[in-house]
Amino acid sequence: MAKRGYHHGNLRAALVDSALGLIEEKGPTGFTLSEAAKRAGVTPAAVYRHFGGREDLIAEAARQGFEIFADLMEEAYNKPSKSTLAAFESVCRSYLAFAKRFPGHYVAMFESNISLNRSAELAAASQRALGVLENAAHDLSQNLPPEKRPPAMMFSAHIWAMSHGVVELFARGNPGTKSPYPPEELLEAGIGVYLRGLGLIPLDE
Repeated sequence: MAKRGYHHGNLRAALVDSALGLIEEKGPTGFTLSEAAKRAGVTPAAVYRHFGGREDLIAEAARQGFEIFADLMEEAYNKPSKSTLAAFESVCRSYLAFAKRFPGHYVAMFESNISLNRSAELAAASQRALGVLENAAHDLSQNLPPEKRPPAMMFSAHIWAMSHGVVELFARGNPGTKSPYPPEELLEAGIGVYLRGLGLIPLDE
């Protein structure tokens, strides 16, 4: 096998790509650093020029994932829309879209047991992603009277938890698990119920 990482002059990126493929196939704990090196076309010793171990490699995959995730949510929120509600709903839909499009990154981010504080870069990337949703929640909550306005951090945490739950239970294709409805419809309905409870959507809509 050609030493792809050296040939292209970017061994670090080649190793992350290899890890992402292995994470999708075997999970974050189902592969060794030697397997990642072999898939990248280098020796295991070469990995240590860039990463201290498998956990550091997974952490870098997670960091990249959070950056991509934040970019997708920002793009969704900044698309022209008629209202803050439409923009907010677009951000929520981007959660499912990300999980489907980048499964390796998603697993590295949320299922690898890697601490988000493992590195300053990973912590900053995760906070940036959470911040996009929190800002969207803040903007939407301005349509409520101050006395009925939930803290933006709590508001966004509820939506994050709901989105994550739909992905984990119904959008990941887990054996024996079948959603009674498409994941997108489940999430949209759940968010609708939540927003109606806050008074952000009229009850008759």
